[in-house]
Amino acid sequence: MLDQEPKKTSGNSSVKNPWNNTTALVAVAFAFIAGLTGALALRDDARPAPGVGEADVRAAVKWRVPVAFGTNLPALGDNILQVSKSLEQASAGRIRLQVFEPGMLIPVFSITEGVRDNKIPAGYTWLGYDAGKIPATPLVSAVPFGMEPWEFTAWYYEDEGKALTESLYAPHQVHPILCGIIGPETAGWFRRPIETLDDFQGLKIRFAGLGGVVLQKLGASVTMLPGGEIFQALEKGAIDATEFSLPVVDEMLGFDRVAKFNYFPGWHQTFTAAHLVVNQSVWAALDSADQGLIEMACTAGVIRNLSRGEALQGKVMAGFAAKGVTAKKFPRAILEELRDVTEQVLTEEAEKDSDFARIWTSQKAFLKTYRLWKDHAYLPRDF
Repeated sequence: MLDQEPKKTSGNSSVKNPWNNTTALVAVAFAFIAGLTGALALRDDARPAPGVGEADVRAAVKWRVPVAFGTNLPALGDNILQVSKSLEQASAGRIRLQVFEPGMLIPVFSITEGVRDNKIPAGYTWLGYDAGKIPATPLVSAVPFGMEPWEFTAWYYEDEGKALTESLYAPHQVHPILCGIIGPETAGWFRRPIETLDDFQGLKIRFAGLGGVVLQKLGASVTMLPGGEIFQALEKGAIDATEFSLPVVDEMLGFDRVAKFNYFPGWHQTFTAAHLVVNQSVWAALDSADQGLIEMACTAGVIRNLSRGEALQGKVMAGFAAKGVTAKKFPRAILEELRDVTEQVLTEEAEKDSDFARIWTSQKAFLKTYRLWKDHAYLPRDF
């Protein structure tokens, strides 16, 4: 106590009290500081330790992701590896996509179905493969005489594309995320020249999407084959011609060893979009921050994918002559005829399916105003 009486010694002499006013004030000050420090320490102990943030305590996300195209294929297939790497780095290893090559985990044409049934949490694919069950999917994957890649992404991100695509897949319990895009494919590899539309009559050809429907109307025998089966069919004569992807991809698959006429432009696929498809329940269970990371990685994947695809083709085409390959362009008259048949096909599909009609109407409305800008802003292609 500060106000205690002086102690008595055995010699009956008193000892002066050391607690004078000054020392008492100092003691009170030290006690206040010590108490405040202790309180702060207790409050800090209730917080996570430094470096342990909210992101570190969220559950790990590890998905098995089958793909539709081999990851050895430049631009067409390897983009998912870049997306996966970006996600792993951004999440410090907490979000990982375990990529499975085509056919290893699930058939190529059944990826979306597997996601729907929750056999796999996610997949990376071309939505046009779902056209048999969801007729409108070609419009968000590849459209004959359709948008150029940046036109499609403008419609997708800034207009109605994203919402319409998500709405299209919602009844199937699938959440689609645009995750890659490349420019136009070649119009096909042929054993003999195509001089008129009559040359498609009876032609056995591997062709995908609505372009295949157009060629069927012209009398071609159209079949759909996964990329890994095309060369053998072409070499053995099961098919006379094929389209698949960009020149750098087609060269790797060996088409130029069998068919020496490579036609342009890729009228049937002016863009090719790839989507990461995620089971709806799996997606909904994610933290919103993780959803944002995945969306961000896929959006980055779109621009990286397009850039890589555009960068690789010139060198491949420069080597055509040494391989005896002739790069040919369809005459304008043939392209106009193909466009007329395409319009018939699109109209027929819209009449049969309301989703198709809704998406096609949206795309046409967007292009109508976009072309005011495009026609004025860009140099002519032949300038």
